[in-house]
Amino acid sequence: MTNYGTIPTSSGSGGANLEYITRAKERIKEGLGTRRPWREMFDFHAIKLTTHVPEITGRIKANASYFRMNYAIVVLFILFLSLLWHPISLIVFIVLMVAWIFLYFLRDEPLVIFGRLISDRVVLIVLAILTVGLLLLTHATFNILVAVLVGVVVVLIHAALRKTDDLALDEEAGLLGSHGSPSSS
Repeated sequence: MTNYGTIPTSSGSGGANLEYITRAKERIKEGLGTRRPWREMFDFHAIKLTTHVPEITGRIKANASYFRMNYAIVVLFILFLSLLWHPISLIVFIVLMVAWIFLYFLRDEPLVIFGRLISDRVVLIVLAILTVGLLLLTHATFNILVAVLVGVVVVLIHAALRKTDDLALDEEAGLLGSHGSPSSS
């Protein structure tokens, strides 16, 4: 009996690996989906100086919430640039980023080690301690601290200067766009 024209579906663990990669791509897209357009973040028409402290703190809170993923990318990019002259630290940083991605961000099933269920909080704490500890062991402590400080200052300056008047409208438009109009069923 011949089986001409048949297409094998999945053989062995290849199908499981392909499914894992597909889920990982979807989770990355979902995570980056919370990122706001860079054009919106750097809209120079939305920059306005103010000296009113309650308004500045309100702007910082609103912009930090709205541009959370963008700000994280900016701080990580500044940290990455600061480590270019410390190749060992850069390698450790990249390995740690991969660990964070696979053990915390892309994981959609509970983590089980030696038959014990490990909570997300424990994973977060262990990864944070490992990240700080291993980066400090690479003798780039000063670069790391300065880069994080520069990143936080850049984020705070942007958040304090960018008006938030248009953010609520964009949020409502995004909600309507993703769920359709109220009349559609």
